[in-house]
Amino acid sequence: MHDLVIRNGTVIDGSGEPRFEGDIAVDGKTIVAVGKVSGKGRQEIDATGKLVTPGWVDVHTHYDGQATWDPIMAPSSWHGVTTVVMGNCGVGFAPVRPGGEQFLIELMEGVEDIPGSALAEGIQWDWESFPEYLDALEKLPRTLDVGAQVPHGAIRAYVMGERCNGDNDPTPDELKQMVALVRDGVQAGALGFSTSRTLLHKDVHGVHVPGTFAGSDEMLQLGLAMKGLDHGMFEMVSDNLGDDDEWAWVKSFAEQTGRPVTLIATTPAAYVGNKMYNMVEEARQGGMNIMPQMASRPTGILHGLQSSFHLFMNRPTFVKEIAGLSLAETVEAMSRPEVRQRILQEAPASTSAMFDPDRLLSMVFPLGEMPNYEPDFEGSVAGIAKANGVSSQEVMYDLLIGNGGKELFYQPLGGYTDYSLDRQRAMMQHPNVLMGLSDGGAHCGVIADAGMPTFTMVHWGRDRNKGEKLPLEFIVRSMTARTASAYGLYDRGLLAAGKLADINVIDFDRLRLFRPEATFDLPTGGRRLVQRVEGYDTTIKSGEVTFVKGEPTGARPGGLVRG
Repeated sequence: MHDLVIRNGTVIDGSGEPRFEGDIAVDGKTIVAVGKVSGKGRQEIDATGKLVTPGWVDVHTHYDGQATWDPIMAPSSWHGVTTVVMGNCGVGFAPVRPGGEQFLIELMEGVEDIPGSALAEGIQWDWESFPEYLDALEKLPRTLDVGAQVPHGAIRAYVMGERCNGDNDPTPDELKQMVALVRDGVQAGALGFSTSRTLLHKDVHGVHVPGTFAGSDEMLQLGLAMKGLDHGMFEMVSDNLGDDDEWAWVKSFAEQTGRPVTLIATTPAAYVGNKMYNMVEEARQGGMNIMPQMASRPTGILHGLQSSFHLFMNRPTFVKEIAGLSLAETVEAMSRPEVRQRILQEAPASTSAMFDPDRLLSMVFPLGEMPNYEPDFEGSVAGIAKANGVSSQEVMYDLLIGNGGKELFYQPLGGYTDYSLDRQRAMMQHPNVLMGLSDGGAHCGVIADAGMPTFTMVHWGRDRNKGEKLPLEFIVRSMTARTASAYGLYDRGLLAAGKLADINVIDFDRLRLFRPEATFDLPTGGRRLVQRVEGYDTTIKSGEVTFVKGEPTGARPGGLVRG
């Protein structure tokens, strides 16, 4: 008798091959049979009419702090994710010298918008070295598996101290120490090394993160720390991927080590003439595994009274009279006709294009109860205003305070100028592209993209009406076998005998994302924006049922996955 049998499901196994009707048998943590299973199970799940897929493997998250205190690992766990990779973008919490904890908290808070007070309260700091951090992660059972990467920012701070920021170069001895720390971390089980080289990433004091201006020699030497090892990803977010110098050392690393690289380009220069993809293809022809990373829709800022951003937040009346009030008090104050008139007539305190209503509101969309992430101009605040013959600011104001002030508005960042995701669809199909950038656990005040796997299934596999969809087999593979194998996690991502029993049973007709909402459930009551979901009938991690119809069962089979 098997421990668990899933019967009569429509199996999309993660390989990219066509779906089929079949059963799955599980013994312990492992899938033992896929197809027709005659033996009974101690537990049986009827998946008739349901999709059965591997659990999603999300390779770009920032749960580095949350993973030390939270066994549920929401919101990613709500969305069928059974493995997350954290330590991205060069930020994390190890290694750390005694007394250096606050620096790393302020780094994470600034870059990833995770409340510093929540991190300070939640993290117990039972480590100094990166291997000790992995040991601390291993102690907490959870609903999913976590894997970590060695972060450049923490490495620089540990070795260089106050000199870690800016364009200070390490001394030869300091660089030698940093290389040794990277290698020790990866040998201990880190899934790779990560760095940030974008001017967008700053700490809470507005200082660019350590490593932003690191020279090519430092970058190459830190990467070469993984040379000769049997695992290790190099993850990098960079403004410089349109520059030949950046490409030279990236290719040199991939060529010398045989290790994979995943890149997030943050400036248009990398995309002009498809430069990044052409360079990636050239590298692929040379046997190098360099993978641009992208999400299935543009990253989007959420505007709202409960988010960290909205159009009127820097108007003098709002700053002097309203900022700091509770949500109910804010809505009450902004509902007064004289306050409304004053705010609408005031000029923004900032001249930034971010606050230019005419430019901004044509790309800001009310999400409502059924969020649409590929809307037309007519669905924008400016489009609604045009249809009603009023100013876009008036419409924004009235929508902002409607529904008790809980409405949120989606502003896609880049890549949506023609109100279509066709460009996104084309890039998703590039053979080297790696799907990621959900930023689960991060950007708590302005972004709620941890449900990206669900969006990808729903939008690209079922609901898109503005162009071609994508086959579900392709979608599932891109979020399971493809992401798992990129990080060397060959024990998961496929529904096949001998693989880890990480499985989703999905009522695909009912699968939907709800309106993002603000919750205050982080330590010290810290706020975060989350997006709930329905349609995941059952999520199974390592053979144990962790969620049934969105509710946790109490099972904690997840832990740390080491490279």
